[in-house]
Amino acid sequence: MGNDIDDIKTPKDSLSEEMLLLCNSVKSKRPRTVIDHILKHGFITTDELNDTYGYDHPPRAIRDVRENGIPLQTHRVVSPKTGRKIAAYTFGGVGNIRRGRIGGRKAFSKKFKKLLIERYGARDAFTGEPLEERYLQIDHRIPYPVAGEEHTENVNQYMLIDATSQRAKSWSCEHCENFLSFRGIENCKSCFWAFPESYTHIAMKQKRRVDVVWEGKETCHYDVILERANKENVSIQEYIKRLVQKQI
Repeated sequence: MGNDIDDIKTPKDSLSEEMLLLCNSVKSKRPRTVIDHILKHGFITTDELNDTYGYDHPPRAIRDVRENGIPLQTHRVVSPKTGRKIAAYTFGGVGNIRRGRIGGRKAFSKKFKKLLIERYGARDAFTGEPLEERYLQIDHRIPYPVAGEEHTENVNQYMLIDATSQRAKSWSCEHCENFLSFRGIENCKSCFWAFPESYTHIAMKQKRRVDVVWEGKETCHYDVILERANKENVSIQEYIKRLVQKQI
């Protein structure tokens, strides 16, 4: 691990009573696992999350802890397995405890979901694809770790998306410079993942995207485009871009 790991440890006996009470209030398995490891060893690394506990997406486990209001600091240390720099996490200061988050995200009521469907329709916010209500999930437009649960009754602060879109959004947000460093709400407000109907960037990068779904009789149009793209030996995305460019 190198010589730096001893400098970042947060021993259990250095934690305040308030922090210990908050740690002990968490019952869900994944964040509980992370918390117990840090309490015992003073830190946890992405290698340990992956190899010891089998979490193939360590940032998700760390996010679970933070969503319970517990501050974690991120450090860069050397992996004894690969020799590369990896992330290590320790508890942050008591002053950074995020109030109102004990127990993680609040569950949304069926009534609130109905209000969202009345506002946006039963469709995925990113693809526009109509879906059965049971496939739609309520998601914060601005990531929960950034904005918290501050607008529970405001439908404008939430969106309806399916599981695939939710995974794509989570991955992009968790790798975004704003999410990792600044946590600026205004940056999120102008991002595709928060407001796909009006945005200036995607995860702080100058990108634009459109998700299109062909359904029913429309699928024959997709098949024609795919066949033509294959003949030109390009991806269907590149072929569609070429069609658009010819029209501009």
